Amino acid sequence: MDVNANTTVSDYLGTYKTLFSCILLLTAVLYAPVVSLMVKQWYEDPNYSHGFLVPVISGYFLYQVLEDLKKTMIAPKNAGLVVIVMGLLMLMAGYVGTEYFAMRLSLIVLLAGMVLYFFGSGVLQKTALPIGFLFFMVPLPAIVYNSFAFPLKLFVAKYSVLFLQSIGIVVMREGNIIMFPNTVLEVADACSGMRSIMSLLALGVGSAFISQNAIWKRWALVLSAVPIAIFTNALRVIATGILAQYWGAKAAEGFFHEFAGFVIFGLAMVLLACVAAVLRRVGR
Repeated sequence: MDVNANTTVSDYLGTYKTLFSCILLLTAVLYAPVVSLMVKQWYEDPNYSHGFLVPVISGYFLYQVLEDLKKTMIAPKNAGLVVIVMGLLMLMAGYVGTEYFAMRLSLIVLLAGMVLYFFGSGVLQKTALPIGFLFFMVPLPAIVYNSFAFPLKLFVAKYSVLFLQSIGIVVMREGNIIMFPNTVLEVADACSGMRSIMSLLALGVGSAFISQNAIWKRWALVLSAVPIAIFTNALRVIATGILAQYWGAKAAEGFFHEFAGFVIFGLAMVLLACVAAVLRRVGR
């Protein structure tokens, strides 16, 4: 392909639109089985239901830089070919070892490699956020997820019980099991805060780049998602415990349990928005 120093992304795509259309089509065909299984997991696993929003937010980030991107001069880098090969090797290794995380992550690596190889580091820098944000759509391996979820369950259970005891409720704890005189509750994965952390981190990154202009503010907003998720899920456990104490376990199950999940996540989003608003005012 003929490239000169004054070729912009817009001109380059217009000249070789057939080639790039074929490359995108081949990539779509290659990753169709991988993406379809990932979408199925988004639908079936509540821990990753935020995956449906990630490509939309990523597309919005790309739209934000689109006009600037069209005018950017291209400077293809052969180093991108190494990244492309790395992505394809990850895909092959994932297929051989039935490792879905590697296969799904390879798509992001491949996209970054293709941008670097065909367009150069300048274009990659401007598309780094839309491409990198796609990481949040990839479900974590179960072993990684559980290594974080279990300690969080113990943490939430411990401090929820301490609060319940401080307000006069008779309750004991053994691990993630909370024992009342008339019933026993278990702090499950849904109440560990891990689900909220993953969703809030994705929302936090999106909000950080939209609402904050300083790097430290963006980091502060993203990192605030972790304590917010843990705090709000502890509130959920405390509310469930109070209901179980006075109205029995049935009052804390079924509709209330599901409804409380929506309310708590809504509260977490409000708190994240409050942190964003405070950070916007800092340093003015």
